[in-house]
Amino acid sequence: MSLIWLKKQVQDLKDQHLYNNILTIESAVGPEIKIGGKKLLNFCSNNYLGLANNPEMKKAAIAAIKKYGIGPTAVRTIAGTTVLHKELEAALAKFKKAEAVITFQSGFSANTAVIPALVGEGDLIFSDELNHASIIDGCRLSKAEVIRYVHINPVDLEEKLKAADKKTKKLVITDGVFSMDGDIAPLDKIYAVTSKYGAMLMVDDAHGEGVLGTSGRGIVDHFKLHGKVDVEIGTMSKAFGVVGGMAAGKKELIEWLSQRGRPFLFSSAMTIPDVAACIAAVKLLTKSGSLVKKLWKNADYLRTGLKKLGFDTGSSISPIIPLMLGDSKLAQNFSKELFNEGLFAKAIVYPTVAQGKARIRIMNSAGHSEQHLDKALKIFAKVGRKLNVI
Repeated sequence: MSLIWLKKQVQDLKDQHLYNNILTIESAVGPEIKIGGKKLLNFCSNNYLGLANNPEMKKAAIAAIKKYGIGPTAVRTIAGTTVLHKELEAALAKFKKAEAVITFQSGFSANTAVIPALVGEGDLIFSDELNHASIIDGCRLSKAEVIRYVHINPVDLEEKLKAADKKTKKLVITDGVFSMDGDIAPLDKIYAVTSKYGAMLMVDDAHGEGVLGTSGRGIVDHFKLHGKVDVEIGTMSKAFGVVGGMAAGKKELIEWLSQRGRPFLFSSAMTIPDVAACIAAVKLLTKSGSLVKKLWKNADYLRTGLKKLGFDTGSSISPIIPLMLGDSKLAQNFSKELFNEGLFAKAIVYPTVAQGKARIRIMNSAGHSEQHLDKALKIFAKVGRKLNVI
């Protein structure tokens, strides 16, 4: 491959204001962080509950390292499953009110493991048109035919299911909370459609884990669909503040995934400190839902303030708040101005979102105080007026 071609591709991204400038954080991740020696308000992290620097979780990780070391050093089916991995899966199953859980290295890995294990050539996948890239990649790996339905539209989904061959195996997949728009899938209505047409239902709850439901149990709990959704994908990389993915469902399903989920079979397991920290996170959430309530209080406060200033926050009804700007150059400039004023919130441009849908994605946290939020609103107002957005 010609390096000249690659250099041109990178330069084209820069010229089109689509180049993603990756910044380096020099502190623990919290409501405030340090980048380039500068202290900034942090509205760019998926650290919804502020657990990424939680003392109890750090203590659990350190204790686990002292007892078990750092890593399992092998895939789980050979020699990489420890007592901590089994403890985490049992704790998650109880927390999620599911029969069983299997863990993976990340939520991305979970999707690329589960989808090809459930469907293949000759089968049909019905996928929300705005589903996450990990779902798209999992669908491609499965080699099943993919039929996209209109975003969060159960009526369109039903029309497409109705037109499909009744004898063909069908899998319907949706995100729970959509990561770029902050809207929530009507899972109860989608379940009504899938059960009517005999389709399996899978939900990727990456941004609902620790956010929706009682004490953050997720979207299935939010809609009271325990035992009805076939596969619930989750992550420990966001609200849990650690890293890792999971799939929850019936015991038979989880057993099958342990035999045919390729990232489970061919990649080393989660590390010891990660697993221990995740166990501690489950205990914290089981004990109290106060952090989840604080997260939603902060999100409502900030969204209301932004709307009063005249910003377009799209269709968000979750702690993810997009400032819809449209133009990628404007979004990049807006992010730079925010940074200069002491606030970290990245521009989201194509291909993460569609052309003409560039935005600033604001991520709330239970760790933010009202003083943090008020300061942020003043900065957004100043930059918004300077760039003639409001």
